Amino acid sequence: MAAKPIICEVGPGIHWWCSCGRTSHPPFCDGSHKGTGRQPVKFNLAEKTTVRWCRCELTGDSPDCGGPHPCLPPQCD
Repeated sequence: MAAKPIICEVGPGIHWWCSCGRTSHPPFCDGSHKGTGRQPVKFNLAEKTTVRWCRCELTGDSPDCGGPHPCLPPQCD
């Protein structure tokens, strides 16, 4: 689990955010969730946008990072 989001510009189209944390290509799903009971989250962009992709999987607004989480170590804020 990582506390800092991945902030990057992403082109328009459908993207799949990894919600299980097992992907080898964060923040995007690579199919590693099979057998975990977790599913990727579909994220559709109409235009090129800078996204704060959550990496701790604790956000309430997935896949957008909601900011620092109090349950994570302070050095990760």
